[in-house]
Amino acid sequence: MPSTTHLISDREFKLMKKTAILINSSRGPIVDEKALVRALQAGEIWGAGLDVFENEPAIEPELRMMDNVVILPHIASATIEARTQMGMIAIRNIIKVLSGNAPETCVNPEVLSGK
Repeated sequence: MPSTTHLISDREFKLMKKTAILINSSRGPIVDEKALVRALQAGEIWGAGLDVFENEPAIEPELRMMDNVVILPHIASATIEARTQMGMIAIRNIIKVLSGNAPETCVNPEVLSGK
């Protein structure tokens, strides 16, 4: 969303403790990666853990080289519990649709009305 793009940028990094570790497993564009690089290089924060990236699949090149940055391949949901629930939601949605009902997690319900 435009309102959350670069929600964490230079100003926010300057407000953090020098021992802070930024962890982003939500949405990549929330963090201004260029500002993150500057903050890490300046010692404004201690480190970062990133599972999502501002311009996926591209990552700010400096982040790949930093010893105080952990980069994951977008696997925050890779737990047995999360993947099991994802499968169960899909199964319930399929059953509902085959039964003539709306799926429980439809993100574009307007398509169901044929409009």
